[in-house]
Amino acid sequence: MSHELAKPRLITLVVNENSGGGRAGKAKAGVARALLDRIPTAELNVVSSESFADAENRCRAAAGAARPGDAVVVMGGDGMAHLGLNACAGTDATLGIVPAGTGNDFARGVGVPKSIPQAVDTIVAGRTRRVDLTRIRNGTHSERYVGAVVSSGYDARVNRATNDIQLRFGPLSYGYIALRELSHFDPLHYAMTVDGEAREFDAMLVAICNTGVFGGGMQISPDADPTDGWLDVTLVHPVSRPTLLRLLPQIYTGGFVKHPAVERFRARSVAIDGPGLFVMGDGEELGDVPVSIEVVPGALSVFSRDHD
Repeated sequence: MSHELAKPRLITLVVNENSGGGRAGKAKAGVARALLDRIPTAELNVVSSESFADAENRCRAAAGAARPGDAVVVMGGDGMAHLGLNACAGTDATLGIVPAGTGNDFARGVGVPKSIPQAVDTIVAGRTRRVDLTRIRNGTHSERYVGAVVSSGYDARVNRATNDIQLRFGPLSYGYIALRELSHFDPLHYAMTVDGEAREFDAMLVAICNTGVFGGGMQISPDADPTDGWLDVTLVHPVSRPTLLRLLPQIYTGGFVKHPAVERFRARSVAIDGPGLFVMGDGEELGDVPVSIEVVPGALSVFSRDHD
């Protein structure tokens, strides 16, 4: 009678070498060496992605073939984290994140350290936690997961415009675009269903949060918990442009939530429709409304300082 030897843990490291202005590419060899040296039982497969679609395919292939104990480690910014969490959700793969982009919002929200060496330490330590994800469905996506924030409205328009500009100043570009977009922004009309109850209103923005940070450090929902099984919804009701301008800096501290125009509540599911609305999630454009959004508790296993 023969016994099959236990397969070493397989770690697939998928790197977007252009993230952070090339920071990921420069750090790739050191990260790979640290994982190999410090997790001696693991087999390491290093993949450099050539495009967003290539990275997505490689993450999905690795996660789809994963057995318990295997990991898919993505190195890059929020775009790579978004691909990684979509690939690993509902599989046996644990997601590792090495933040090397400009925002790294989802990583921060689930307890991954900001620095590359500390993020590697977290993966080596092997501490994991299960976190919720937000699942969206619309005409563009039959199913797509979002880790941080699904947004529509003023913030989504700023996010889309920030993605479009060629000259990038990291989070600073967000502030520049915010001023530009404000000059021709009017409140938008929303038809929203929250846990089966319909309501209509005008608003500056609607953000549906799993973790509470987006846009390179903006605290749109300061106390959102990605392990509580709830979506945290932040609405900013119509305010004057000067008022919105005054509120913007307070989003970086979370202090804006005290303003009377800000409404916050929790929900399990939200549906959004309305003229001219489109959806952003984890900094990526995810198509138009109508969109249905729901929380999927414990959908993802991720390496984290804040372990279970």
